[in-house]
Amino acid sequence: MKASNSLLTGVLLLTLIHFLSGIDFGSGSVDVFTNITDEAGIVWRNFNGESDDRFLIEATSGGVGFVDCDSDGLLDIYLVNGGETPKGKSPLPVRNALYRNLGNNRFEDIASKAGVDRIGFYGMGIAAADYDNDGFQDLFVSGFPSSALFHNNRDGTFTDVTDKAGVKNSNRWAASAAWLDFDRDGLLDLFVCNYAHFSFSEVKRCEVSGIPTYCEQKAYPGQSPTLYHNQGDGTFADVSSVSGVARYSGRALGVVSIDVNDDGWPDLFVARDASPNLLLINQRNGTFQDHGLDAEVAFNADGVARAGMGVDAGDISGDRRPDFVFTNFNDEYHSLIHNPGSFPYEDWTQNSGLAGLTQYDVGWGIHLIDFDNNGILDLLIVNGHINQVIEMTRKNVTYRQLPILLENTGTGIMRDVQERAGAVFRTRYAARGLAVGDFDNDGDLDAIFVCLNDNPVLLRNNVGQNNPWIGFQLQGTQSNRDAIGSKLTLRAGNHQFVRWVTGGASFLASHDKRVLFGLGGNLEPELLSLEIRWPNGTIQRPSGLKPGQYQKIMETAEPSKK
Repeated sequence: MKASNSLLTGVLLLTLIHFLSGIDFGSGSVDVFTNITDEAGIVWRNFNGESDDRFLIEATSGGVGFVDCDSDGLLDIYLVNGGETPKGKSPLPVRNALYRNLGNNRFEDIASKAGVDRIGFYGMGIAAADYDNDGFQDLFVSGFPSSALFHNNRDGTFTDVTDKAGVKNSNRWAASAAWLDFDRDGLLDLFVCNYAHFSFSEVKRCEVSGIPTYCEQKAYPGQSPTLYHNQGDGTFADVSSVSGVARYSGRALGVVSIDVNDDGWPDLFVARDASPNLLLINQRNGTFQDHGLDAEVAFNADGVARAGMGVDAGDISGDRRPDFVFTNFNDEYHSLIHNPGSFPYEDWTQNSGLAGLTQYDVGWGIHLIDFDNNGILDLLIVNGHINQVIEMTRKNVTYRQLPILLENTGTGIMRDVQERAGAVFRTRYAARGLAVGDFDNDGDLDAIFVCLNDNPVLLRNNVGQNNPWIGFQLQGTQSNRDAIGSKLTLRAGNHQFVRWVTGGASFLASHDKRVLFGLGGNLEPELLSLEIRWPNGTIQRPSGLKPGQYQKIMETAEPSKK
């Protein structure tokens, strides 16, 4: 009994310390997020090779991912650096970082030991997944003029298998990437957003008042995306042409894979920069067809292609269908698109309040996140302009910009919660990649974002665990082991929530693959029931659901299929 009391006292003390560390004693309230970058021991800095040449790639890099590299149940952090340019040289070697989660909000950089600190190209983003179904996460790092695939050796190290796997993506400027099983064969395939034709030997000169600045994106012709099919033997085949995606040339930056039309097959939303956005619907025969025009997401209401960067998908309106959010350039507003279940989709950007809240922002990373676990998806966005000279020509647009945390009222109306979000949301950054995940396993989503030529920002959530929650870690057996492409429907009394295990999402980022449901404050545990539609179509209804913890659920074969 003494030992039990001691343990209880210790748990209560740790909870109290966690709670107090998030309090803003000036206002007497608890901040939603606390910046714990320094406490965590994260000292890595982004380097983008900026020079007077002003290569556009300098303004677009900075990837980050939450990934459990050693399968110990704690999310680690992988950070992708940019690189040097002909005149932008670093005083120190440009390295990526892999921060192993030690618990208690502490991390240790093991990138060199793991063999993933150096890449031979200009780095952009990260897409992590277990592509060979061996139980360990592998790393795809995108960049220019090639990319890399690191296979997890299951002993704390990785091997560069790019050439063997056939995913080098040569002579392309790769941005975000998404793992998905587009043909439902149980093996994860890889979709890569390629941005534009580019060369360090070709300097494009633009300036404002004699000061060099980045030329607009239209000066760079777009490229076609790449789709790699997993052959199951450690190699991939480039099926871009036969799948039909090669015909969609444009400046692609962000991608999310989700089942748009609820037919059980994964589709793709691709955010593109001054090129029409794509809504690639899976034809269930190895090909995709773009329905961006039908859905009215390709252009804005004036028929102009937006400057799309990051993208995410989820049920914002509570109708159990995936809606879409994506970031754009200043004066374009970040976009919120409601999916009514048929084409065309509805643009809720104005009515949601998002237009007024983001009019002067240039957005990058974006993610739907139920920060307070009330069962309603909110929105986290990071911003930052590309041109330092913007403040010479615009009084209402700044180079460094504020991150935004928006609370969803439940009907798609967004409210800015800056004052209680935390000090980070009152600080300006040149932010790029954004990833979300529960790195401390307390039942709420934390976040991290990368800043150009600066340290990243690691945010710990202080409030979500105060509401009831339940989490699931899915393991596919017939489907891909990561269960990417699964749809989960949770019923709690009279409430019903739907979440998906998506591929890609945000910008240059990879996220916690566990699914977290906030249950709000008025739901009874005994009324919980869950239905999982696995990526291969199998329906499973597990029992014994226990709120307040993550439950591992393994796919079992059942005859019921949709």
